[in-house]
Amino acid sequence: MAGAAFFPHLPEDWEATRATLHAYAHAVGAVPRAAAVAHPKWWHISLEVRPTGLTTDPIPLPGGGSLALRMDLIAGEVVVESSDGASQRLSMADGLTGTEMGDRIIEIVSARGLQADYQRDKYENDEPRPYEAAAARTFFTAAVNATSVFARHRASLEGPVGPVQLWPHGFDLAFEWFGTRVVTHEEGGETTTHPSQINLGLYPGGRPYFYSNPWPFDVDTLTTHELPSGAQWHTEGWEGSILYYDQLAGDPEGSDKLLAYARTVHALAAPTLMA
Repeated sequence: MAGAAFFPHLPEDWEATRATLHAYAHAVGAVPRAAAVAHPKWWHISLEVRPTGLTTDPIPLPGGGSLALRMDLIAGEVVVESSDGASQRLSMADGLTGTEMGDRIIEIVSARGLQADYQRDKYENDEPRPYEAAAARTFFTAAVNATSVFARHRASLEGPVGPVQLWPHGFDLAFEWFGTRVVTHEEGGETTTHPSQINLGLYPGGRPYFYSNPWPFDVDTLTTHELPSGAQWHTEGWEGSILYYDQLAGDPEGSDKLLAYARTVHALAAPTLMA
């Protein structure tokens, strides 16, 4: 299926706009963090990539109905819209700081009756926020196309998987597959258990890259195998694998190469994560 998902080249000056989107994602994410129906894996605070933008799940309103927040990267706006048809928009090109954007969002949702204990420290930041509309639109194309490849890989997996979601705290797009092996941690006299997993994601900061990181990471087993399409195992700072975005940008076979990378990591790592 060559060419099914085209990855455009991100502008060299993309980082400033990325930082602005990251700051505004923190502001948007403060609302579901405080007011959405909580999920035990914190999926309620994430955004999903939809054709209309980066969108929260519907958040119930106390008097009935619901609202959602959306980062519209085509129009360059944060949109608050509710099930009664009401809609309010805040421009991302107006240079609002993270603090200003977050405070205005909370004013809007509070006026709709959504009163909650909002954690303003999650978005408070008074740095200037430059915004290049073309760069934001290019990134949105990349995110939409990455999501389509992630969805193809996700649909082929057996066992429990999470949704493809963009996390405001890291501004990375990812989903997780869960193995049957359980890892136990003891710290401070408390014992916690966590399922083994493999994620597949896109981090757009610095030199943007795709990643797929099995956890726990079996260094001795996995690193003896080569990965396709220029991907590499990564063991410095964090453990997993990495495929730089610019290695696929503009390549008409980029979607198939990303899928081959994801499937190879999964095929190698999944047996190490089964009980």
